Amino acid sequence: MNAPATAAVVAAVAQIAVALAFLSIPLLRHRFGPAATSAAVTELRGQGVRPEVLKENGLRFDASGHEWWAPGAFAAVNLAVAALNLTGNSWGTTLTWVFSSIAFLANLAILHSQLGAASSVTAAFRRKGDPELARIDVPAFLKAAEGAFPSWTRVLQNARHALVFAGSALAVTAATLL
Repeated sequence: MNAPATAAVVAAVAQIAVALAFLSIPLLRHRFGPAATSAAVTELRGQGVRPEVLKENGLRFDASGHEWWAPGAFAAVNLAVAALNLTGNSWGTTLTWVFSSIAFLANLAILHSQLGAASSVTAAFRRKGDPELARIDVPAFLKAAEGAFPSWTRVLQNARHALVFAGSALAVTAATLL
């Protein structure tokens, strides 16, 4: 196999790995999200807050809405560009540069939002101006929901971030050799 063909296969394999990584958390949220919602409702009741505020404010722990379509779109695009690379289509190189760079940057935003979840949710609740939301002990609320996910969730999240960062960088690097 010549160098460009090898580079195309490396880029495609990296893109397939990134696609799978993007799907991992929505699948986890689909499986355990209802339990997380139940735990969050229990915590809200314990805090004297109506559980309906979750629905009223679009707070979800499952994989619906943007929690599914955004990672699903990233996965679909990565798989499509991987197919272009595997078939030797010249658009594969250009689209690898574009979409692998976007995936890398999007993953930075995801990581940032995860690291600051409690403070960003607290700020969002304050912005709503709803006194009921302002009463919520957000760290306890989020901890209750997170506790419904398996103990290995944090490991999966970290592996997912590492795979998206490394896979995106590898795909772009391989594309420079095409």
